[in-house]
Amino acid sequence: MVTFLVCFLLLLIGFFTYSKIVERVFCVDDRATPATVHPDGVDFVPMKTWRIFLVQLLNIAGLGPIYGALSGACWGPRVYLWIVFGTILGGGVHDFLSGMMSERHDGASISEIVGIYLGKIMAIVMRIFSVILLILVGTNFSLGPAALIGKLTPEALNTTFWLVVILLYYFVATFLPIDKIIGKIYPLFGGALIIMAVGIASVLLFSGSYVMPELTEFIGASAPAHPTGLPMWSMMFVTVACGAISGFHATQSPMMARCMTSEREGRTVFYGAMVTEGVIALIWAAAGVSFYNGVGPLSDAISSMGAGNVVYEISTTMMGPVGGVLAMLGVIACPITSGDTAFRSARLTIADWFKIDQSGWKNRLFLSVPVLLAGAVLTQWGDFNTLWRYFSWSNQTLAMMVLWAGAVYLHRNGFPPAACFIAALPATFMTAVSVTYFFQAPECLHLPTSVAYPVGLVAALLLLAIFVWREWIANQKKVLKKA
Repeated sequence: MVTFLVCFLLLLIGFFTYSKIVERVFCVDDRATPATVHPDGVDFVPMKTWRIFLVQLLNIAGLGPIYGALSGACWGPRVYLWIVFGTILGGGVHDFLSGMMSERHDGASISEIVGIYLGKIMAIVMRIFSVILLILVGTNFSLGPAALIGKLTPEALNTTFWLVVILLYYFVATFLPIDKIIGKIYPLFGGALIIMAVGIASVLLFSGSYVMPELTEFIGASAPAHPTGLPMWSMMFVTVACGAISGFHATQSPMMARCMTSEREGRTVFYGAMVTEGVIALIWAAAGVSFYNGVGPLSDAISSMGAGNVVYEISTTMMGPVGGVLAMLGVIACPITSGDTAFRSARLTIADWFKIDQSGWKNRLFLSVPVLLAGAVLTQWGDFNTLWRYFSWSNQTLAMMVLWAGAVYLHRNGFPPAACFIAALPATFMTAVSVTYFFQAPECLHLPTSVAYPVGLVAALLLLAIFVWREWIANQKKVLKKA
């Protein structure tokens, strides 16, 4: 319990301290925002801060901080450290920069921003990468909740039925103006999400029925390994996904950047939502390893029952029938409220790519239909675990790209080198994670760690060297131009 409480406090301290440093580095001001300059009633819609925060939270808090945290807990309380420091130093910085860079580029999609700062080739890569990732997210976040709702309803209303219902809802949410559905119902889903988090945490802390393992039990030569033998580096960092840092968030932040009425909302909306998601991930990681009384039984439960059934069993056992249903509503709302905005963001990314105006319904329909059809086809694959692994890796790789773009943005806009490394250091770390995973993961190259580890390290150091060299050259050109 001590480890859990310390990590929880660290997340809160991180928000009230480090987020202010990041905000000060970015130099927020009182300039006009895209929502106030050209509101279009569809995507550029001014909204209140609390509403934007809840929408952003529910956009980003999909299955990642729940399923990812449960899977990450199979490495024990060591995952708490990644959730805490990954959120504060990586995820919060990533989400803040992606949202604020979009706000200062007229609400542009993240692929367009990356293209501005990393070049035209990277713009093309990011456009393709983002659309594929977003469709994968929408697919993952329709299969999971459909199965969960199927468990709470009569047999006739099975997973297939709810999958169709969810996909139809996704189409409506993708097509209609953002304040018509998303801006209205997300606060209600937010209530369910809060009840879920508070309820599970309260039972863990105050019921006396569960013993949370301490970090000290998982340090040293005798520390339990992952039950299946998976190495912690870099598998754990990718498995947790959205619970610590997520490139998917960078595709969502521009939607809220188009709704802000002041730059000063950025720290609460972007960094604050990420810290809140980190808290959710921490709670579910603790719940998983405590409920099943160890990493081995937790891993066996996930393997035999599936993550959805594990969530259902934890919720109903810990909180009883009524509390369990409320908790499950939160779990169901999380992926649904990320899935709809994933497809919506895919539409906006394609629209920005090909400069297709979205104020008219015909253009929105022209893009919404093929995006949803692609997601519907993928749901028939039926292999959720494989889809999740591909999503997780592409997710962290996208985060790496966005952080590098953020580092270049800071330098190009006159910030001192020390400030640039607020983004460059987590970008280097995520480069090592993503490249190592690609070389070692079973669904990728599946090479031994003796190959994957050094390749990942060299790739990270190489990109850091390229960043320092390119920005030094750019700086010298500025000096010569002034001279």
